[in-house]
Amino acid sequence: MNSTVTLSFRYLERDYVRAMRAHYATRCRLPWDIVAAVVLVSIGAYLCWSQGPDWLGIGCLVVGIAFALMLVGAFMVIPPLAFRREPKFRDDYTVTFSPDGIHFRTTHIDSQLQWSLYSRALVDAHSYMLYYGNHQFTVIPKRVLQNVEQQQAFELLLSQHIAKIVWRR
Repeated sequence: MNSTVTLSFRYLERDYVRAMRAHYATRCRLPWDIVAAVVLVSIGAYLCWSQGPDWLGIGCLVVGIAFALMLVGAFMVIPPLAFRREPKFRDDYTVTFSPDGIHFRTTHIDSQLQWSLYSRALVDAHSYMLYYGNHQFTVIPKRVLQNVEQQQAFELLLSQHIAKIVWRR
């Protein structure tokens, strides 16, 4: 099996949006967060309806609605906006992964990186997110892998060079 994998691609908005949503999903517990927002809004509505508006009912309503809006913003609004505001996502990428490191090449970038830059990876059904900080990551869309052999070679390189990989398929 060839130990070098070269990928050429241009990001699609859906690549980055899916990756950001997967990243956010690892930072929060979405089902529990939704339940908490619904419970707070329900309690607030019940208290306001049954006792008239009081500070506890209004407080529960405000906090529940604010929490729900934060979730909507994080998962629905911020990811597409972040993609559209970043010019680097409009470049054509050629990325070569080898045992010696990673070579990124675009119109604006020609960089040789060491594998040690990446501390962990998150793999989901659509992409590989290689983290180089708590909230910074490189997205490699699975759609750019040409065949099963190339995917296996890439995943082997990942497992050899990145200690912590979370698989969410």
